[in-house]
Amino acid sequence: MTTATTMTTALSAERRAVLMRLGREVSFEAGARLFEEGRRADRFWIVRTGTVALDLRVRGRRPAVIETLGHGELVGWSWHFPPYRWQLGGEAMSPVRAYAFDAGPVRGLCAQDPEFGRAIAAWVGRVAAQRLHAARVRLLDLYAPYGSGDPV
Repeated sequence: MTTATTMTTALSAERRAVLMRLGREVSFEAGARLFEEGRRADRFWIVRTGTVALDLRVRGRRPAVIETLGHGELVGWSWHFPPYRWQLGGEAMSPVRAYAFDAGPVRGLCAQDPEFGRAIAAWVGRVAAQRLHAARVRLLDLYAPYGSGDPV
């Protein structure tokens, strides 16, 4: 998938190389929880293979799947914005291979290199805006009397 929110579209090759030096390869089995809503957001991932579902707890119901993420997509944006708490939960829907990043060193590099920091902030901001819109539409579809009204 190539959208404005994938790393390859959002960051130049030079900035991707800088970021990737801080990453490490990880894998998750299907059903593994990557993170839980409300807990400390101290890392993020970029999906290599597989699918990650983002979900939201809804009192008295099963968690609502808001969005699914695949190849090249950023999993987690809460690490970038105080108070550094997950806004959603995340679960591997299939076996997932990803690059994992500890938030502290990435935020440190952003502070040290303002151009890099602006590029990361713009990328993460676009991801957050897109995910908030997706959450709104999905929750309206699930729980509003007439759905979201979104024609798509």
